[in-house]
Amino acid sequence: MTRRALTTLTLILMSSAAFGGKDEREYMNHDLGPAAKAAETAFKASCGCPLKIAFNETTTKSTNDMYVAKHIVDKITGGAPGYCTDAESKKAVCQLKSLEIGKGAAAGFTFKAGKGVSLHDGQNFLDFERMTKELDK
Repeated sequence: MTRRALTTLTLILMSSAAFGGKDEREYMNHDLGPAAKAAETAFKASCGCPLKIAFNETTTKSTNDMYVAKHIVDKITGGAPGYCTDAESKKAVCQLKSLEIGKGAAAGFTFKAGKGVSLHDGQNFLDFERMTKELDK
């Protein structure tokens, strides 16, 4: 195999490994990615601080996993305007600088040093209101 062919093959395998096949890439590019950007925009507009949303590429592989992840970001988009209505609430949620969404054995939310991790179990997840309870202690 020539060096060029090997390089091309490696690039193809690396690009498809991140989010699976064509269906997964299309869902990421047309549905999940834009939904995450909308959630980031709504969070910043409502709460006055930026939030960076990322997806765990190791556990977010199938369109089914992405579908549940999209529900999580949609709950942020819908929940931030209703929650960030006073200075204390904004201060509480603005501790959250980044949020990683992935799949785990059980649904949950953890927060430490500005980073939140939201896990779904393939069906169940914690919505924005339940995340805020962890942040607003």
